[in-house]
Amino acid sequence: MDSMTIIAVVSIATAGITTGIGCMMPAMGEGKAVSSALTALAQQPDASATITRTLFVGLAMIESTAIYCFVVSMILIFANPFWNHVIAGAAQAAGK
Repeated sequence: MDSMTIIAVVSIATAGITTGIGCMMPAMGEGKAVSSALTALAQQPDASATITRTLFVGLAMIESTAIYCFVVSMILIFANPFWNHVIAGAAQAAGK
């Protein structure tokens, strides 16, 4: 296999792993956060405003992790900087 094929295979595999783990783990974290918030609301209904506000801030921070993983996988697939490096190296080798 040439270097371009290796970079393509590794990029696609890494993007798949990044998306898979980057979607599963934040989803589990969000589920645990909502579960804990509902437990806290059941125990202290008077603090519902504070618990809800804190829950939404926490969920936004957890969801940003999934979004970052998605962005990284899209960069690996569509705008991979390593491909430009290999193409430039191939052009230099062809010019010699």
